[in-house]
Amino acid sequence: MFQHVRAAVVSLLLLTAVTGIAYPLVVTGVAKVAFPAQANGSLIVKDGKVVGSRLLGQPFDDPKYFWGRLSATSPVPYTAFNADKGSGSSGSNLGPLNPALLDAVKGRVQALKDADTQAGITPVSNVPVDLVTASGSGLDPHVSPAAALYQAPRVAKVRGLSAERLVALVAKHTEGRQFGILGEPRVNVLELNLALDEIIPAPQPPAPSPGQDTTAAGK
Repeated sequence: MFQHVRAAVVSLLLLTAVTGIAYPLVVTGVAKVAFPAQANGSLIVKDGKVVGSRLLGQPFDDPKYFWGRLSATSPVPYTAFNADKGSGSSGSNLGPLNPALLDAVKGRVQALKDADTQAGITPVSNVPVDLVTASGSGLDPHVSPAAALYQAPRVAKVRGLSAERLVALVAKHTEGRQFGILGEPRVNVLELNLALDEIIPAPQPPAPSPGQDTTAAGK
């Protein structure tokens, strides 16, 4: 019996060492050498600071930026920068006949129209579906080229750029199908907005005049 127990313990320790220590170390080492960016989270660094990841969507609701997809995760989508809040990846689980889904779509359509009106352009009635529906994970960093182009006139107006220049920028950041056959063409919203800021920085609110009360009570 002792021999059987010893053999089981030795097997357990050996397999633990191989599969729990050696194998993960080898795989991680190979990944860091062969795919260093992907192995470290596909992080986007600007001016020496990490501003996000190519794999995780970030919420944008300012008219001067392109907006991404809605997140079904409440109250905010999970990212590497708010993991402490306990949010996570999830879908809404709302069926196509659920009134809450229709309300969410109507709310998003209205928000897009309000942003267009605020920018001084006439809202377009036909909104790309991925702009008004949530991604399955709540983390989708991409929108369709149609969704990006839909927003180009608004962003161009707010930024003081020509719509043609924005269309060219969207085309430059449009990724094709993987291996030419998988998925659909897509645009990474964060990378597009970062490129937009490189062309012309986002307009900043005017500085308060001397003596102006900038506290919440004075606004």
